[in-house]
Amino acid sequence: MPLTFDDLLARARSLTGGGRRAILGIAGSPGSGKTTLAEHLVRELNGQEAEPWAAHVPMDGFHLADAELERLGRRDRKGAPDTFDAAGYAALLRRLREEGGHADGEAVYAPGFERVLEQPIAGAVPVPPQARLVVTEGNYLLLETGAWARVRPQLDEVWFCETPEEERIRRLVARHVEFGKSHADAVAWVRGTDQRNADLVATTRDRADLVVPVTALPSVRPGG
Repeated sequence: MPLTFDDLLARARSLTGGGRRAILGIAGSPGSGKTTLAEHLVRELNGQEAEPWAAHVPMDGFHLADAELERLGRRDRKGAPDTFDAAGYAALLRRLREEGGHADGEAVYAPGFERVLEQPIAGAVPVPPQARLVVTEGNYLLLETGAWARVRPQLDEVWFCETPEEERIRRLVARHVEFGKSHADAVAWVRGTDQRNADLVATTRDRADLVVPVTALPSVRPGG
């Protein structure tokens, strides 16, 4: 039978147990629906409990700031693997795994990412101590080079969102336009920098525990 969103909810719920915090990763190319899937999972899981127990921690908070990208000469490749603090992201995941799942602990704060500013924001995402499931999503969760190789060992499972190229590109262009690019500039960026990143992410698909087809995704907004 085709995979459904209800199947995904059940699988995510099954990751928790034994009094420890579980971390679910959602990978995929830019525009594949990762963010929307993560947000829907967390919303639905929390909606079925008296007390919220799932948290969403995006990888995008670990973008390097534009000033640092300019210094490094990487501003025109923003979104590529070496434009993130991969080691910092892996360290946060390790801390989330080691410190969570107990109501008497302390909140862990993760950085967020402001789409309008296109900049990371420190301390923007609180993960309460009682959260038993953290859902994290990003392009490079399955990458095996450099500090990215430290990410996968911190994750209980990684799912890979797979969306047809035409639809993925349409969403991505719409997202760039929504946050300030002209249509022409959005298309150029998607066909250039974003596509190079998408091609790299696609090579990691076979390392995922589950491939999520677009038919199992909830209705999505542009991007993801």
